[in-house]
Parts: sequence; C-alpha cells; structure tokens
Amino acid sequence: MKDFILLMHADTLRPERDEDWEPYIGRLMEAGSFQGGSALGQGQAFRKEGDAAPLTGQLTGYIKIQADSRQSVRAALKGNPTYEAGGTVEIRELVEG
Repeated sequence: MKDFILLMHADTLRPERDEDWEPYIGRLMEAGSFQGGSALGQGQAFRKEGDAAPLTGQLTGYIKIQADSRQSVRAALKGNPTYEAGGTVEIRELVEG
C-alpha cells in the first residue's frame, strides 16, 4: 500500500455541505484507507534568506489515505464534498525518503 494525500482547493462551484464530511470520512474509515486529515487554518511562510514565497491560500484541507494505486485514490474521490461541489482535489503520492 502507498500513502497519498488529497489536497482540497477553495474553488468549488457550489457551497460544500458540512454534513457531507462525516459520511465521506466514515466510508474511507470503513474501507481501511483513512489515515488522518484536517481543515487548514491561517499560516505563515518562512525562508532562512530572502523573501518567502506567498502562502498558498487556495488549500482548505487535506486527507491522508492508503491505497494500492492512483486509480484507487481517484475512485475514493466519489462523495468527497469538495469534489462533489465542483472543486479541485489534488492527489499527491507521499514519497518515503
């Protein structure tokens, strides 16, 4: 199994329904793929030298899941409130280093 992170963007075409998150997370938990997640609050960007890149304000939250393949992760988007509201969900594989 590989670890993936789903990054939710703030670009939905319709408002997300807060009540849809619990059943969606529940389905991921039942499938044994849910590894954690959270909404993202305010933040700051830092750099040792020079100006830091601007904070990415388009990210609203993340979910970490385990899956066999990127196709399995893509299938797990069904029911994601951001995705269902017409928003972008970015899938990234977490690489062990």
